[in-house]
Amino acid sequence: MNTKYSDLINQTYYFPQEEFTLAKDNLQFHNIDLMKLVEQYGTPLKFTYLPQISSNIKRAKSWFRNAMEKNNYEGKYYYCYCTKSSHFEYIMNEAFKNNIHIETSSAFDINIVENLLQNGKINKSTYVICNGFKRDQYIENIARIINNGHKNTIPIIDNYEELDLLQAEIKGKFKIGIRIAAEEEPKFEFYTSRLGIGYKNIVQFYKKQIQENDKLELKMLHFFINTGINDNAYYWNELVKCIKVYISLKKECPTLDGLNIGGGFPIKNSLAFEYDYQYMIDEIINQIKIACEEAEVDVPNIFTEFGSFTVGESGGAIYQILYQKQQNDREKWNMIDSSFITTLPDTWAINKRFIMLAINRWNDQYERVLLGGMTCDSDDYYNSEQNMNAIYLPKYNKEKPLYIGFFNTGAYQETIGGYGGLHHCLIPQPKHILIDRDENGIIATEIFSEQQKAEDVLKILGYK
Repeated sequence: MNTKYSDLINQTYYFPQEEFTLAKDNLQFHNIDLMKLVEQYGTPLKFTYLPQISSNIKRAKSWFRNAMEKNNYEGKYYYCYCTKSSHFEYIMNEAFKNNIHIETSSAFDINIVENLLQNGKINKSTYVICNGFKRDQYIENIARIINNGHKNTIPIIDNYEELDLLQAEIKGKFKIGIRIAAEEEPKFEFYTSRLGIGYKNIVQFYKKQIQENDKLELKMLHFFINTGINDNAYYWNELVKCIKVYISLKKECPTLDGLNIGGGFPIKNSLAFEYDYQYMIDEIINQIKIACEEAEVDVPNIFTEFGSFTVGESGGAIYQILYQKQQNDREKWNMIDSSFITTLPDTWAINKRFIMLAINRWNDQYERVLLGGMTCDSDDYYNSEQNMNAIYLPKYNKEKPLYIGFFNTGAYQETIGGYGGLHHCLIPQPKHILIDRDENGIIATEIFSEQQKAEDVLKILGYK
């Protein structure tokens, strides 16, 4: 009978896969022996595999290059990194090896941009796309970087008042963009995004407040769908509406030459994940070109703001199964040595699913289990995979420690989880390591941060 964990994976998925392989009965990730990491650093353990960041950037650039060549598209493509996905310096250092641009969402992002400029990671030709709702500190910081000579900074107007606030602080002429307030999917609790200006109001807004203003140069129309870039009627309908607004605005505004289609590329959340990136980009570029040719306007340069796609697939977390609790005749709880709420908060907050696999003991028999975290909160659990309403792992054996990994967790989890601060039930933040690979393929690891200690937490709480 095929009762081993390896049999289950092979019967359920195509395995091995590009990043996941097996060495005897231990899982390897990008040919990294994960059990060696466990033996060296212990658990719980967070890790970032830096080369995957550059790999995904290069993939996206090649897809857009292929699509533009295929469609004889005359515009240029600009890849921007969405900083809110992960602000860490090691992420920025890896990402900006690839001649990309940056998108910001709040005031402190500009301080990061200034640091990157000072250290030569980006330069004056780098576009800085400033999204988000802008008030005092954000306005002040945007104005400072523009006044200091970074003319490729483009604040994206989110509401009518921002123009006046920016003009009051910025000296001389500057570039701007306008964000479209997209219509949300029918299942949403509201109809229109709170971000941006309504479709029907944008041309009139331009005519009334921008067209005759010698201080402003409109360069970009920004469009983003909250649910991402998906091959469904809703996305294509919203894209067509966006293109129509671009064409109408372009006929009134000769300086407009950029269309920002935002982010939203999905990342792999299951071994069964399928998504045709090249097809989607081909179709987006094709639709933009056809519409512009029919309207007899120049095609725009294309900007994207990929965040999760840039960093998501670089991250992972490894836990040990500490104990198994049999709570009734059919429910077994495998308790991990950390908390899902604190280390993978999206699993709790938005029921997000990541790739979850056993790290070792693949040749052992498997069983169906639930996974529980260490907090005393009933919501601290993980109970299903993306493509199945169950979790299967090698059978618990207290004499044979079991380790499990969650993969493609590199976006948002640290910031949403409150990196460096307090966590639910004072569960300590895990050790975090960085993994890199040199030009000869040799793996190198280093500790980015140690696991939190009691004195770290008590200091935050004000104890002397």
